[in-house]
Amino acid sequence: MTGFLNLEGKRALITGGTKGTGGATADLFRSLGARVLVTARSRPESLPEDLFVAADLKTAEGAIAVSDAVNDRLGGADIIVHMLGGSSAPGGGFAALDDAEWENELNTNLFPAVRLDRLLVPQMVAQGHGVVVHVTSIQSILPLPESTTAYAAAKAALSTYSKSLSKEVAPSGVRVMRVSPGWIETEGSVHLAERLAAQANTDYEGGKKIIMDSLGGIPLGRPAKPGEVANLIAFLASDRAASITGAEYVIDGGTVPTV
Repeated sequence: MTGFLNLEGKRALITGGTKGTGGATADLFRSLGARVLVTARSRPESLPEDLFVAADLKTAEGAIAVSDAVNDRLGGADIIVHMLGGSSAPGGGFAALDDAEWENELNTNLFPAVRLDRLLVPQMVAQGHGVVVHVTSIQSILPLPESTTAYAAAKAALSTYSKSLSKEVAPSGVRVMRVSPGWIETEGSVHLAERLAAQANTDYEGGKKIIMDSLGGIPLGRPAKPGEVANLIAFLASDRAASITGAEYVIDGGTVPTV
């Protein structure tokens, strides 16, 4: 991969970039020559302080802190990867979601990208180039009513916002794309599969099957690896994809059953 792509000298911000797919993307970007700043709420001991900014991007103040760090440490951004996302909403369907749960899902999955783009994309427009990758989810078109209604709605809003932004800034040389993963075998999903396996008195592979069955099956027979999603993001961020903007790339092993 490193022989095919080149991000030499590119200044990149990756939110949620300390572990899982975000961590894999940050590692790959660095191996391709990019200067990478990552942000999360807490810094892993393995990550030097100069490569990290602590912030709660669920707040406007957190977005400002990250924007200031990008300008102070990198002198601006050439690439932004909005990896941050997730859900802590309870199961139980729509009736279990009060206003606080809805606000939390939007503050986690939509507003961090909106706020950071508002702060950083104008600089990309002024410099005449830049790449923004919004990581959405197949849940935006394949929600699970029992547990992901609010998360799916927030990701759908992010997808629509991303498309609109792409149309606005493309004439200025700024490319905006969406990457829509299905189930990714991150540390968190491994723990979930292990927990489900223990509850069902089966092994890890059995736990994985429970998750895949809940998604309606994965024709490829397995979840994506974090590095596979990182490879797609790196390609889209590179000059190899110079004419791609406004598009959504699904990486789900065939989970979505429709065209």
